[in-house]
Amino acid sequence: MANIASADESAVATAQHELQEAGVRTVIGTVVNASGITLAKSVPLARLTAFHQSGMGAAPVWHVFTIDGGIAFTDTITTVGDMRLKIDISGLRVLPGGRAWAPGSLFEQDGAASPACARGLLADVGDRLDGAGYQALVGHELEFFLVAPDGSALENAPWVPYGATGLLDRSEFLEGLLSALNDAGLPVEQIHAEYGRNQFEFSLPPVPPVQAADTVVLSKIMVGISARAHGMQASFSPLPFTGTVGNGAHQHFSLHKNGLPLFSGGGGPHGIRDEGGAAIGGIIAGLPEIQGFLTGSVLSGRRLAPGTWSGAYLCWGLENREASVRFLNEGQSNPHGANVEVKIIDPSSNVYLASAAILALALDGIGGGRSLPAEIPGDPGRLSERGRQSANIRLLPDSPTAIIDTLDRSRLARGLLGDAIVDATVAVRRWEQRISAGLPPDELAGRFRLAWSI
Repeated sequence: MANIASADESAVATAQHELQEAGVRTVIGTVVNASGITLAKSVPLARLTAFHQSGMGAAPVWHVFTIDGGIAFTDTITTVGDMRLKIDISGLRVLPGGRAWAPGSLFEQDGAASPACARGLLADVGDRLDGAGYQALVGHELEFFLVAPDGSALENAPWVPYGATGLLDRSEFLEGLLSALNDAGLPVEQIHAEYGRNQFEFSLPPVPPVQAADTVVLSKIMVGISARAHGMQASFSPLPFTGTVGNGAHQHFSLHKNGLPLFSGGGGPHGIRDEGGAAIGGIIAGLPEIQGFLTGSVLSGRRLAPGTWSGAYLCWGLENREASVRFLNEGQSNPHGANVEVKIIDPSSNVYLASAAILALALDGIGGGRSLPAEIPGDPGRLSERGRQSANIRLLPDSPTAIIDTLDRSRLARGLLGDAIVDATVAVRRWEQRISAGLPPDELAGRFRLAWSI
């Protein structure tokens, strides 16, 4: 035990020295709560050891702070008690301006993990996968809109979806962002102008689940810093403006067992092995019940619509962008190997919780021996209603009330992820529904355009 403590103290001392050499004066630690908002505490560099070992105080209501600054109390989350926000020094990264960042987790006063801490929950799901002999890699795609500092739309300049125009018009911002991400140790795989005006998307390489979610938080921080440096803000709202596309936060994942990929090399469709098919089957079967973790905000349902590539149809298919689960085959054009993309996720979700829910469903599907559902090879929207019924294709709900009511009642979600995280999520999302009741679409989008920005 003494050797472990000594090694930990040595690692902290080394990190502190390296940060000091890099000109760091302040260390920021973040967590993401059930509302999908990022909360933080910061300390002088001299307090790095305390931030890592004993942590900084955080009230239990951190779990249920809402997007309008309210508090959605639950039966177990009240004003009484305290938690500790501890940073993971293995994730330390240098930010511009004499600052450093590290991902954090929330713990009870006795040192136990807080049951509503999504990062701790994702680590637990990763341990379950490891214990069953599986290894997961997760890669994220992030979409955002550039907006004026007050959240209003930028100038109405010419825009070509996926065109070179946006890359050239915003070249200074994009070059600064890529440089900052690279300096922070985040190699972006690609970045492009998206469909919406002043909308961009970039992709991060696949890494283990907790590390992957950490990189999303850091990426959003870097996007926010870079946007501010150019007199803008970045909106990660599911639907920043009505009448156009929304922002996605797609997650790709692959699974291996004993070094063998589960999504290739087998005898199923596209080489999917039996266990890989069971994983996909588990996701398809359970997606409606855990949808509140992925698209639970008051704006999420407005993004989910056929014809928008948001994955509104509950099905899977090879390179099918209208399917909620898109399969990407191995091959020369896919150096990361075969993987699955869950398309319905948006950036108002808690990235740690979204990953935990998806991977828990995949493992549940494997453990339950599920079968791979029939593949949908084309756009479900081109089928007749009778054709979709015959193929067992249905639209995922877009009603915030229906989505959260289903999550609240779900024994599957509570069994896989625990009552604490379900109750916290239900509380904050129902709060959103109460405060937004009756707001016209434009006012709703405008009011919460910057709610999930950093």
